[in-house]
Amino acid sequence: MYPKDVQRVMGKTYTQARLYLKKIKQHLNKEDHQLISIQEFCNYSGLPIEEVTRSIGG
Repeated sequence: MYPKDVQRVMGKTYTQARLYLKKIKQHLNKEDHQLISIQEFCNYSGLPIEEVTRSIGG
């Protein structure tokens, strides 16, 4: 997941989306260079994976 994806799904600004992904990374003990998967995003946010993949065009 990238900040642009979070913007599409959640309607946040780019900065808010970037900070949200940073919060997820901290929660998952990931390093800054590591990415967040769609599944990890869905588990954290509570959103259904079908809705997220549809929103980001996957």
